Amino acid sequence: QVQLVESGGGLVQAGGSLRLSCAASGRASRSDVRGWFRQAPGKEREFVAGIIWSRGSTDYGDSVKGRFTISRDNAKNTVYLQMNSLKPEDTAVYYCAADSSVWVRVPTIPGKYDYWGQGTQVTVSS
Repeated sequence: QVQLVESGGGLVQAGGSLRLSCAASGRASRSDVRGWFRQAPGKEREFVAGIIWSRGSTDYGDSVKGRFTISRDNAKNTVYLQMNSLKPEDTAVYYCAADSSVWVRVPTIPGKYDYWGQGTQVTVSS
């Protein structure tokens, strides 16, 4: 049963932009927190951004603050990650995640999330 489906990855030059989408279905669609993580080869999965669906409050990883923006579309049950001023070090597989627990703040640890998408590759060339 598909729960989270990412799209929008691709190849872009440094300084360019991409927008990722994550559509939720099933139980994941009722999750109150959605997050974006990324994982580069040989590195641990890293928190990128997250949003508390019911309040709209957001949080970002330090490396993307000021460049990435997370947003949601309630009608489509979809979360977006707008990525601007991309750098080669942003190259990674980006994963969408969701959790059904009630959180005061966006969790930044991958183990706190119940549901994961299959990932979408983002490659930034220099």
